[in-house]
Amino acid sequence: MRYNFALLMALSRRVAFFWIVCLLPTSGLAGEVKHASNVVVITIDTLRADHLGCYGYTKIRTPNIDTFSADNARFERAYTPVPVTLPAHTAIFTGTYPTLSGMHDFSGNKLNPKQPTLATVLRQQGYTTGAVIGSAVLDSRFGLNQGFDFYYDHFDFNRMQESNLEAMERPGNVVTDVALDWLGKNAESKFFLWVHLYDPHYPYQPPPPYSEQYRDRLYDGEIAFADAQFGRVIAFLKAKGLYDNTLIVLAGDHGESLGEHGEKTHGFFIYNATLHVPVIIHLPGAVASKTVSELVSLTDLMPTVLQELKIEVPAQVQGRSLLPLLTGKKEDSISVYAETFLPRLHFNWSELRSVETEKYQFIEAPKPELYDLAADPGETRNLYADKKAVGGELQARLRALVRQYSADQELAEKTGLDPALMERLKSLGYAGFSGGTSPTTTDNSRPDPKDRIQVYELISDAIAASQHGEYQSSTEKLTATLTTERNSIPVHYLLGLNYYRLREYPKAVAELQRVLELSPGYELAAFQLGLAYARNGDFDQAIQMLKRALELDETNFSAAFNLGAAYLKKQMIPEAAAAFRQSATIYPEYAAAHRAWGELLLYQGQTEEALAELRRATELDPHDPGAHVALAKALAAKGLNVEADEEMRKAQQVRPQ
Repeated sequence: MRYNFALLMALSRRVAFFWIVCLLPTSGLAGEVKHASNVVVITIDTLRADHLGCYGYTKIRTPNIDTFSADNARFERAYTPVPVTLPAHTAIFTGTYPTLSGMHDFSGNKLNPKQPTLATVLRQQGYTTGAVIGSAVLDSRFGLNQGFDFYYDHFDFNRMQESNLEAMERPGNVVTDVALDWLGKNAESKFFLWVHLYDPHYPYQPPPPYSEQYRDRLYDGEIAFADAQFGRVIAFLKAKGLYDNTLIVLAGDHGESLGEHGEKTHGFFIYNATLHVPVIIHLPGAVASKTVSELVSLTDLMPTVLQELKIEVPAQVQGRSLLPLLTGKKEDSISVYAETFLPRLHFNWSELRSVETEKYQFIEAPKPELYDLAADPGETRNLYADKKAVGGELQARLRALVRQYSADQELAEKTGLDPALMERLKSLGYAGFSGGTSPTTTDNSRPDPKDRIQVYELISDAIAASQHGEYQSSTEKLTATLTTERNSIPVHYLLGLNYYRLREYPKAVAELQRVLELSPGYELAAFQLGLAYARNGDFDQAIQMLKRALELDETNFSAAFNLGAAYLKKQMIPEAAAAFRQSATIYPEYAAAHRAWGELLLYQGQTEEALAELRRATELDPHDPGAHVALAKALAAKGLNVEADEEMRKAQQVRPQ
């Protein structure tokens, strides 16, 4: 899959949201009054508004969304505050901006459990809550599972083979199958359901017949497939008699550049190709369509839902309810805020912030940008030099918004990301290299992302090549970037990984040492350097570096496990046992740690304790023949020969997976 640095933990497949919530219709909308009782959210990742039929696009067939739009309220100018999946969803479900939540991208951030979400509020009001997730970038460990009774993520981060990359995302039809099953079981309850469809995210691989119908526009084919899944949800709600008392919101989490401004996907720039998203709201009882032209933000969705449900909006929420706009009320001087910290957090280039008004978009950067959106909707002519007064006014407005939306301390928690998860996220185009640097204010002394887009795309191509096992090609691309990016942390880190996979361990050591010179606190570099030292036969240095990795990230169970292996090479048995025990304690589901610890316990004559660990290892990984053999030895040592023979039979029958 393409590595997109929104990544890099900026982990971003753009997601479109469909909110289904039962609401009282507002006065001013025609129709019979219905009382709100249910909430359903459907999100479609990476969905540009201007690639839907109802937004004027004629090259696609999206009949379900178009019909839904024709009967309901469509927002022409809705924008995401950040073009990255996790922080965009955080904005939707918390009603807050990244400047408060701290969720700027995927660099080890986790939503603060004390921050109210739509799910936590609705569950407190007696709702049964469920979510079905289509991508690992929204895995529960990032915190958006808060408030959900049922959160179907279920991604296996510990299977590292390239052949298992598809397991990190779930096709829309499977997501919808699980969602409809949940709906069927909870239709009699007052429920809130979130359905996340990830399909339009790169790489674009729609299933038949969409792959044939859109063979020259595969991105559109993914959207058409997602439209069909959305239609299944709507049809189910209507068939069960739930549609009429459900409020439905369709919204994109962000768009896709598709090559505009040199950006192939999303997350790096904040032009409207990735900020403009569809939002469509269905209110129970409304029978006439309505088009709303005012600017709105995804942060407005949570307070809109809660106000319609007549539930108090939490004090932290920064968005505003859109219900007044649905009654025809006009608002003056609306501005929407957006940002991307991907360039800063992952490349040490400048972040970008913007403010959009009815007429202009201003982007604060080392080289500021100003666009007249009416005359230049593609944002191709920078007017800042010609309209410095307008630019200065909008810059002041942007900085005021930043102050307004910021807190003394951002709320997000830092969470350790184990190497298995990091590798998976990198394969999806999200994993980061910065270790979660905390952004503060805009620093225009850093390089402008506009001057680095070609380097960024070359690095992205190198990552994609590496993920497909083309390590030599990846290395050549990365080396080419060093002519302008001599001190690039991600470039040296990726080179280190490539050399490691090419078994050129001295070169891997040199590159990873360079990373730690540039960023001493980069825990994954310390971990990978420890592995490279071990492969190079330098176990003393490996032990030192793996211990350093654990000091930097105490959740790195793989560092603890490999530390135990390095101690074994030095015949330091008690130290090895302690490291394996630490690994199993950090991650109780890690079968390899239980097996290694159990084998050492058996070696030390602690048979009873060894039995417990080895039984656990075979439970967690029944396909590991070595675990069955080790357990058989422990059973035989206890005189349990019948059970020992059975474990040996299992060892001969199973195949490693």
